[in-house]
Parts: sequence; C-alpha cells; structure tokens
Amino acid sequence: MLKEILVLGGGASGLAAAIAAAQTGGGRVRVTLLEQNPAPGKKLLATGNGRCNFDNLASSEPGRYFTAAPSSLAGLLAAIDGADLPAWWEGLGLLHRADEAGRLYPYSNQAADLTGLLLGWLEALGVSVQTGCRVLELGQKGRSYAVQAEREGRRQLLTAQNVICALGGSAGPQFGTGGFGPALARRAGGKVEPLYPCLTPLRCGDAAVLKPLAGLRARGAVSLWEGSRLLAREEGEIQFAEYGLSGICVMQLSGLLAPGRGPQDPAVSVDLFPQWEEEALAGFLAARGGGKPALPFWQGMLDRRLGDALWKAAGLSGRLPAQLVPGDWRRLAHTCKAWRFGGLSLCGWKQAQTTGGGLSLEELGPDFQFRGCPGLYFVGETLDCAGSCGGFNLHWAFGSGVVAGRSAARHR
Repeated sequence: MLKEILVLGGGASGLAAAIAAAQTGGGRVRVTLLEQNPAPGKKLLATGNGRCNFDNLASSEPGRYFTAAPSSLAGLLAAIDGADLPAWWEGLGLLHRADEAGRLYPYSNQAADLTGLLLGWLEALGVSVQTGCRVLELGQKGRSYAVQAEREGRRQLLTAQNVICALGGSAGPQFGTGGFGPALARRAGGKVEPLYPCLTPLRCGDAAVLKPLAGLRARGAVSLWEGSRLLAREEGEIQFAEYGLSGICVMQLSGLLAPGRGPQDPAVSVDLFPQWEEEALAGFLAARGGGKPALPFWQGMLDRRLGDALWKAAGLSGRLPAQLVPGDWRRLAHTCKAWRFGGLSLCGWKQAQTTGGGLSLEELGPDFQFRGCPGLYFVGETLDCAGSCGGFNLHWAFGSGVVAGRSAARHR
C-alpha cells in the first residue's frame, strides 16, 4: 500500500517538498500537491526581478534572518545545511552563477527556467498536481490527516498519513497569497508570532519633505535608531518616494520593525556621504562655497533637488553660500551625514517581499515536523523566519521543503 503525502501549496517550499518526497520515497509513496493558482510557482517567477535569486553563499549565517526564536533557527539552518542543497540542485540539472555579493542565480538569469525545471521534475516523478484547488481546513481522521479543499466550486476531502503545509504568508497578495498558512498553524494549536510586512519600503512622517524628491536615487547609507541608540546600518542605493524611502538598504531595516519586539519609536537617518568624516565634509563644503568661478553649488555632487532639500533641512533657506559662516557649514555637513526621519511605518503587503512573523520555530522538530503531531510539517514563509534581501528567503523556502519532504517520505 502506497504512503500518501499531501503538499499544501505550490510555491518554492511546496515544490521542493513534493520533489524531495517523491525522490526519497520512490515507488513507495504517492505525492499530491494542491495549488490554488492556475499553475504552481507564480510568485517564484517574479523573484529577483524575474531572474530568480534563489540562494546566497552566506545563507547559513543565522544573523541574516529575522525571527523571535534565534536559538531554534540555528538548529533548523543546520538541518538545511545537512540536506546539501547545492548537490540537490546539481542533481536536478540546474546550472547557476554567483555575483559579487554572493547571490546565486540560474545561469540563464531567467526565473522561468528554474520554475520550469521544478515543474518538469514534478511530472517526471509522477507527482499529482491539482491546480485551482483552495485548502479550507486541516484536521485528523483516525491515524491520518484530513484536508478539506475546494476545486471548481466543489468540495473534496483528501486524507494522508503525512501533510506538508507550504501555504506561504501574506506578502504579495497579487500572487495569490493570503496568510492562510499561519492561520492554519494557529488552528492546529501552534504559537504564531504577529505577522508584519517584511523587506518593504518605509513610510516617513516627514513625507512632505520627500515628496519633491520622488523618483530620485542616490548612493549612501541608512541607519535605524531608537532614540540615540543605533540599531543597524545598511549601505546601498537609496530610493526617494512620495511616501518615504525605499531601496534594498532601506528594506533590510524593515525586518527589525517586528510588532512587539521592534523599537517603540524608530527613526532612520540618511548619510549621503558615507565615505567622508563629518568634519572633513564641512571643510570641503566651505571651500566649495567660496570657490571660483561661482558654479551651481551642488553641481557634480548631488542632484540639485536633493541638495536643495538638504540646504533647507539644515536651516539655510534663503541664504547664499557666500553668506555662510563655519557653524553653518558644520550644520550642513551634519545634515548630509545624518538626515533624520521619524514617524516610520511599514508599507503594506503588496510591496513586501516576504512575511515577518508566523508559526514559532520553537514549535518544530529539526525536520520541520510540528511537535506533537507526527507526520505534520510546516515549511517556508508560513514560519517565523524572514531572510534578508539577496536569496536568503528562497534558501529557507527550498531548504525547509527539501528537509520536510525527505522526512515525510521516510516517516512511519
């Protein structure tokens, strides 16, 4: 008699779980994958701007992830390391390349190639894929699990000895997500950390100052503060928007704004000259202001609109460079190095790259099995683990899926 394995969700973690279970179980298991979209892998196609940054050379470092349970995270990342994802990808036939930041991409730079490879393996391994199938409920039926689902307006009940929940989180509702994974985990009795949009731009209370700068980009550094305490600093391209700030360096900081454990009154400061010490910058600006010929002050340094905003923020409106005294130049240099914005809030789920919060990692065994429920697994974005930008979230998704899929195939 074949062992039944149900995989709920056809995103990155669900695809990996279904393939790994079928590979490990061979002819002893029957794997069925339920996906509510017309085809699996919809969100995967959009990752990395369509190039699919599927992993990172530093993906084993716990400090690259946001969670309320860092000690549990370390053990689960070790389990993923033990699964040897590079060898798994090589076995599937994926050729990849790494960029200068350690981000891994398919060699073709096409997310569609990686997604197509995974779908091809589902078919080759005989995984039954039911698309347009929405999961409604999970319960127990004897020694098995019972899943209620709806497909084409008709309800059906599926049973299996092993169920892998890969239903994702709330980020990217345009891809069919809706936060049902954590909700299902809570119904199963699990502790769920509050959900929040993660890796998202930041809204600023000073949006009126930023509105004229919408669309501008500048290299620099962004720091997150709680009062006078520095929490984190990131460098990269800063994008100015009508509502606030964006860019990868800004989005990285959003992971620290978890409800209940993040700063109470956070602020960010923008440093547009991170390579300069403040005193040296003040001297340079003063020399520039008294230079001949009298060229536009910000020419060759910053976009004029950005420079004018800094001039205003430093309290120099209506004054010419020739009218400034040394204290004015020091104030301008300080503004250039520490332009501060408060009233922060996270942008919504549609702009978020991943979900913060979710099922507590403390609820899982080392194979992602839900404690107290043999044969029930939770993986991917449903869990309270959000990675930094750069392939960490897909490492977590694919890795947790592979570990759980292999365990389910071997279980009882």
